[in-house]
Amino acid sequence: MRWQGGRRSSNVEDRRGSGFGRPLAVGGGIGSIVVALVVMLLGGDPSVITSGSGQDPSGGYGTGGSGVPDDPRQAELKDFVSVILADTEDTWPGLLEPQGVSYVDPRLVLFTGAVQSACGQQESAVGPFYCPPDQRVYLDLDFFDELDRRFGAPGDFAQAYVVAHEVGHHVQNLMGISEQVQAARRRVSPEQANALSVLQELQADCFAGIWAHHAQRERQVLEEGDVEEGLGAASAIGDDTLQRRTRGHVVPESFTHGSSEQRVAWFKEGLSQGTLEACDTFSDASSPSRRRR
Repeated sequence: MRWQGGRRSSNVEDRRGSGFGRPLAVGGGIGSIVVALVVMLLGGDPSVITSGSGQDPSGGYGTGGSGVPDDPRQAELKDFVSVILADTEDTWPGLLEPQGVSYVDPRLVLFTGAVQSACGQQESAVGPFYCPPDQRVYLDLDFFDELDRRFGAPGDFAQAYVVAHEVGHHVQNLMGISEQVQAARRRVSPEQANALSVLQELQADCFAGIWAHHAQRERQVLEEGDVEEGLGAASAIGDDTLQRRTRGHVVPESFTHGSSEQRVAWFKEGLSQGTLEACDTFSDASSPSRRRR
């Protein structure tokens, strides 16, 4: 990506090195490990999936860094996510204004190991997440190494997709979609609730594609191979792909984020169309696969 000359966001909050970034233990055997990996799929509101009730023996989290210097790799990643966040800030206001929605910039919180949010205390195992009550995206930069080594999805555009997906959840929150989905999930069976969660996640993938569409059109940020990196990341973190790796088989009714095929299709839809109307995942007739028949 051509990102080095981009504007840096002022909405990055660095809580790394606060002294409380010790990862919490994942107990409960293989079932809990599977859950932790599934939750790592770039989730939305983690309070839907995790209780957030784990307690760190240290008693809490600080609100700022301790001044521990970054290593060069971490420093570059912090700079990178600041540029991507700023680019989303430049993209979404103009898209939401015709919908009667005023865009409020989210804050991006960098942490290490574990963090306290308005959605509860969360550890790095949940992956990057967005918390609607405090309108913050939470990210442990070490996740990008996991994306490369564990999921086989390297590259800066794959990392940008991660940030853009979480900002997509922020857009859903501002539009009232998140609240509607959560209200609907409380009225239905667990399987139906999972299906609604999948539709919400796929829409966030599509919204990430919308950002990439407009970032390229307005600022020409993409280089050769970037789109493939984004598609690779979307595919690598599909529910079916992760379940095959952790369980050896796929249980579709337990999906919470969508299959690899679905995630790729909806990201591509947003990337190619660049409109909110193209991302109505909740309408069966709007499915990309149906439209191409």
